[in-house]
Amino acid sequence: MRNLNVKRLVLCACLLVVACPAAMLASSLHAAEPAQRYGRYRDDLEFLKKHTTVMELADESGQARVAICPAWQGRVMTSTCQGPAGPSFGWLNRDFIAAGKHDPVFNNYGGEDRFWLSPEAGQFALFFKPGAEQKVANWYTPAGLNEGAFEPASPTEPGLLFKRTLKLTNASNTEMELEVERGVRRLELAQLREMLGSEAASALERSGARWVGFWTKNKVTNRGEPLKAATGLISIWSLGQFRPGPKTVIIVPYVPGVEATLGPIVTPDYFGPVPENRLKVSDQAVLFLGDGQFRAKLGIAPKRARPTIGSYDFETGVLTLVNYTLPPRAGQHMYINNTWVLPQAEPFKGDVANSYNDGPAEPGAATLGGFYELETLSPTAALAKGASLDHTHATIHVLGQPDAVAPLVKHALGVDLAAVRQAMGL
Repeated sequence: MRNLNVKRLVLCACLLVVACPAAMLASSLHAAEPAQRYGRYRDDLEFLKKHTTVMELADESGQARVAICPAWQGRVMTSTCQGPAGPSFGWLNRDFIAAGKHDPVFNNYGGEDRFWLSPEAGQFALFFKPGAEQKVANWYTPAGLNEGAFEPASPTEPGLLFKRTLKLTNASNTEMELEVERGVRRLELAQLREMLGSEAASALERSGARWVGFWTKNKVTNRGEPLKAATGLISIWSLGQFRPGPKTVIIVPYVPGVEATLGPIVTPDYFGPVPENRLKVSDQAVLFLGDGQFRAKLGIAPKRARPTIGSYDFETGVLTLVNYTLPPRAGQHMYINNTWVLPQAEPFKGDVANSYNDGPAEPGAATLGGFYELETLSPTAALAKGASLDHTHATIHVLGQPDAVAPLVKHALGVDLAAVRQAMGL
């Protein structure tokens, strides 16, 4: 494992106390406090409406709400599970939005789910121009992913559909013409049960905690010349930006097994070594501090990946789960290599899920705004003209103190929440 500056831990099993219904309700009510730190959904919604068109998906009660901005590439900007006065879960770059200026490097509006394509770097990079040294100063977001609306292509409920045609050129001067379809839908319990399994869904019901969820279904069809491995392929890249906290832990479960068979557990050094107090590996998961104060990124390869990753904020009781399309025998599929290496020896041997924690790129430099990300990618393939890639990326937020959500975390992420807290020294 390259430069793995982490400490292997064994998370001891902790005794779970099953809360009585009254205690669970108390935990759920106590979890309303995130609105004080996160901001209220209605305030974010009003702010967004001053600067762009907003489309909403909501349940019949009006408690579970999801806000989407078509003009900002169909981003899902934020959501809540407690109505307009509830906490706003998405990270919004308010200063950038309020300035109202286009940034050709990155229109960083924020948002819980944005559509990108990879590779980011390497000889087939989409985020570096041909011949450019691949460093932060030369990085930029392709115009097709950075500006222009994703046009609504269907009516509202039960979901929304957006379309866009993109023209891109990679670092090897390969030109591409791609048609994008992006569906957004609010999740019901039935879909959550299909994604996370019946035990996790039942644990959520028993907890009495408020929750909201949505998925984006993304499809890319090649409308240009056939894409070939020798000149560059692409994959769908879904990224969500979330509000950081000093006690927020990103939890990335992995498939255990020997490295000789499955490869390294984690790629921890996208942007250099990570201090030991920020990144730890247990027998079940990789634990990563999501405080938005130190620039670092990790990744999990297909043979190690599980279909759900997440985070828990021990300060506010906000649990975030991301479930994504992970094909059977994922290790037999090609995944894009997004490491900043030029040239890449294996450009189609990359990670399937990533987490990024924002921070200064170098001492004294500004951050991108202070957030953390949960990211997932589709497999790649040599797309003939008319052939497509698909990727579903679902985001679920649950409000609940540790005793209420621990069973759900155990079923969805395979870890003991109390042991996670102890391991990270929180």
